[in-house]
Amino acid sequence: MSTIHRTTMTPTKLELLTDWLPKQSWYVGDAQATELVRAGGFRLDDPEGAVGIEFMVVVDSGAPGPVAYLVPMAYRGTALADAPDEALIGTSEHGVLGTRWIYDGLQDPVVRARLRALLRGEAIPQHQNESDTPDPTVTVTATATATAHDTDPDDGLDVRINRVLRPTEATGNPSGRLVAGWTWPDGTAARGVLA
Repeated sequence: MSTIHRTTMTPTKLELLTDWLPKQSWYVGDAQATELVRAGGFRLDDPEGAVGIEFMVVVDSGAPGPVAYLVPMAYRGTALADAPDEALIGTSEHGVLGTRWIYDGLQDPVVRARLRALLRGEAIPQHQNESDTPDPTVTVTATATATAHDTDPDDGLDVRINRVLRPTEATGNPSGRLVAGWTWPDGTAARGVLA
């Protein structure tokens, strides 16, 4: 199980994302007025204990209207071999663990594998800020297959990640859906389909 350390990160995740997020093709805000706040998310455990996995929801309140983004992240103690340059969000000094290489989770094989395990019902979403604590607000309908986007030839499971989140009033949780919540800057709660 992952351990959440109460310590500092320099630069912070939000500082790294403020630089990285506007450079992404799916970013819909104003790159000159990016104002990110952490709005929600959850973690997954790496069975090997080597990679920290976080699915962070950030809201850009600098946009014409607030926009919520899902940013899966991988935290590694060493650089990810053969990763494309654009996969690296940045490096940060962790007060306990030292230098962390933070990657876009969709370009990290461990994150992709754990997300597919979650959608198959083989992983439990963990609280974003508490060690060894399941997060019951994250709902998953397990599936043997899902829809197109991120394919791993080893298991044939395709996963579509919604990077720009929209609140939904979903009735039920159709097969293969990952639903979680976030909070808008005005304090209003929202839920939507993440994958």
